[in-house]
Amino acid sequence: VQQVFKQLFYMINAVALNNLLLRKDVCSWSTGMQLRFNINQLEEWLRGKNLQQSGAAQTLEPLIQAAQLLQLKKKTSEDAEAICSLCTSLTKQQIVKILNLYTPMNEFEERVTVAFIRDIQAHLQERNDPPQLLLDFKHMFPVFFPFNPSSITMDTIHLPASLNLEFLNKV
Repeated sequence: VQQVFKQLFYMINAVALNNLLLRKDVCSWSTGMQLRFNINQLEEWLRGKNLQQSGAAQTLEPLIQAAQLLQLKKKTSEDAEAICSLCTSLTKQQIVKILNLYTPMNEFEERVTVAFIRDIQAHLQERNDPPQLLLDFKHMFPVFFPFNPSSITMDTIHLPASLNLEFLNKV
């Protein structure tokens, strides 16, 4: 059950983040607020179902950081440093793309300046991120089956003749 929810939450993360990276109309402060609220609801649901050890919440980390990126101030060099230290699960291409797509929804917000984006790129220059923008939403985590040894010993098992397994020898 834990593995299923980890996979499901990864797919939610990948689809939501990819939509954020491809659609200018959703890159705003208010979307960041909505994302963070919805992610909190998912995390609370995991805790309520006692699934916090499944790793499902950790798969949402890139989406959490993208939501925080949409909500942070984006003006000074200190803001750029804060963004770079906070967004460790996002690649530099993803961070820059979100900043380029950021769209103010009201008169209190401002567009992200080109100078600020260049400052971010300078801070992220030493990162060795893979050159990917979108997440692979078809990625599958390996399935692990725990080994539970049986209390029945092999010499006590009776094989019915109807199985036609006469070629097997008991050792």
